[in-house]
Amino acid sequence: MDIRQLRYFLEIVEQGSLTRAAESLHVAQPALSLHLKNMEERLGTQLLNRSRSGVTPTEAGELLLRRARGILEDLARTEDDIRNLEADPSGVVRIGFPGTVSAMISLPLILAARERFPRITLNITEAMSGYVADWLSEGKVDLAVLYSKSKDPRIHSEQLLEEELVVLWPGGSECAQEMDLADLQGVPMVLPSGAHGLRLLIDRKFQALGFAPDIAIEIDSFNNIKRLVAAGFGPSILPLYAVSEEVAAGTLRVSRFSAPGLWRGAHLMSPVGRPVTRALEAVRELLRTVILELRDNGTWAAARPPGCAMTGE
Repeated sequence: MDIRQLRYFLEIVEQGSLTRAAESLHVAQPALSLHLKNMEERLGTQLLNRSRSGVTPTEAGELLLRRARGILEDLARTEDDIRNLEADPSGVVRIGFPGTVSAMISLPLILAARERFPRITLNITEAMSGYVADWLSEGKVDLAVLYSKSKDPRIHSEQLLEEELVVLWPGGSECAQEMDLADLQGVPMVLPSGAHGLRLLIDRKFQALGFAPDIAIEIDSFNNIKRLVAAGFGPSILPLYAVSEEVAAGTLRVSRFSAPGLWRGAHLMSPVGRPVTRALEAVRELLRTVILELRDNGTWAAARPPGCAMTGE
C-alpha cells in the first residue's frame, strides 16, 4: 500500500460512497474501484461492505481506517515540522476540555496563544470527561485537561492543581457554613449523570460512607444544575470557582465540607509515543503555564497545588 491508496480509502469511508469519493478526489470511479480491489487483494480480506445505500467498513476496514488516519496525520505533521523548522510553530492543535474547565481556561489560553504563537490554530472541543478521555486515547484530540488520571498507559498525566468542591443551595435558604458529606444522606439532589467525571467522584465518596446519593434530577449541564438549585429543586455539588459569580450575586449559597474538605485534581494529559509537532509542544507548555497562573493568582478560585494541606495555603 502507498499513501495515495490510504487517502483514497479514507475518503471512500468518509463519503460512504465510491461515487461521491470519486467526485471529491477528482478520480474516475473505475480507477478508484481498482485501487480498492488491489488493496483488498494485497491484504487478503474485504475492507468494505457494499450495499445499495453505499459502503461501510468491515472489521478489517475499521482497523485500516484507524491506522490510516494516524499515518496520514503523522505525515502531515512531519511535513509541517520540516517546512517550519526555522520559523515560528504553526499548525492546528486540538484540545478537549470538560465544560467547567473550558469556561475557566479557553479564553486566557486563546489570548496567550494569539500573542505568543500567532501561526498556531487552536481547535477546542467541550464534552463530558468520559468523552474527552476517549477522544484523547483515539487521537481525536492532542491535549486534554481532565479530573482523573488516565489509566491508559499511552497517556501521560500531570496533575497541576486540586480544586475545592462545595454544596450549592438556593440563595435565600438557611445553610451551614460547613457540613459533613454524610449530612446529604437522603437529601434529593440535582447531579450530573453517571457519564460525568464529577458524578463518578460523588458516587465513590458516598459509597465509602455506605449510601448512594438520592437523586432528584440528573442533568449534564452545569449551568442548568445551578439554575435548578436556585429554583429549589435540590442541592448539588460543584467546584467553588464554577459558582462564584452566583454566590456573589446572591442567587446561590454554598456550604463547604468539613476538614479535610472535598477536592479533586485537574490533570494535563498528552499522548505518549505519538509524533509531537513543535506546535503541539508549544501549546502544551503554554496550557500548563496558563493553568498554573490561574491557580496561583486566585482566578481559579479555591484551587491549590497538588497534595497541599488546606491550612497554610
